[in-house]
Amino acid sequence: MKSTSVREIFVVAILIMLPIIYLSSIYHSLPAVIPTHFNYKGEVDGRGEKATLWVVSIFMSCVSLFTYLIVKNANKIDPKKNTQSPELLQKIAYMIVIFLSAILFVIIQSATTGTMKSNQVLMPLIGLLFAGLGNFMHSIKPNYFIGMRLPWTLEDPENWRKTHQLSSKLWMIGGILIAACSPLMSIEKGFIFSMIVLLVMVVYPIIFSYQLFKKSTI
Repeated sequence: MKSTSVREIFVVAILIMLPIIYLSSIYHSLPAVIPTHFNYKGEVDGRGEKATLWVVSIFMSCVSLFTYLIVKNANKIDPKKNTQSPELLQKIAYMIVIFLSAILFVIIQSATTGTMKSNQVLMPLIGLLFAGLGNFMHSIKPNYFIGMRLPWTLEDPENWRKTHQLSSKLWMIGGILIAACSPLMSIEKGFIFSMIVLLVMVVYPIIFSYQLFKKSTI
């Protein structure tokens, strides 16, 4: 058990540190002023000192570590005390850390090149994250940290189960669509397409869940 814990800590530390190591290796070659913000068309609309990258990197690394610890220890801190599969929580935690590290790589690289092709990298990453989470959604038990945490899903296990079965399929299909289709579009169209798909993926399960709740109260 101890060796497993040490291995997990090592893997997470490496995943979180990789973007920072990359930034350290290229920092000296960056100009004093770099792009710090891009609009949805991928155009630069904000600039700042290159030291900003350190602030962003440290902040995102802290968020990544905090999120990992919360998800990994959800069984210990969740008020519902529903025992989730430790393996499931571990996979979700790793997935989120990998996603945030990949996003940080994209941010650093965009500041280096001065371009942000969200349809080529950012949207596919988001799509893959949702597809990956969708693969696990149907296995998540009612809790206050992961999943569609709505008043009626938290109070009704059957509502939770049906809502997450739907969300699982919808997130996998929607995530794959975003990852596969957005690179084939222009930056602007890829962004709009991805936002529409994400909206459907999030809003439709909420409506479905509420309808189940209303039927159960009749």
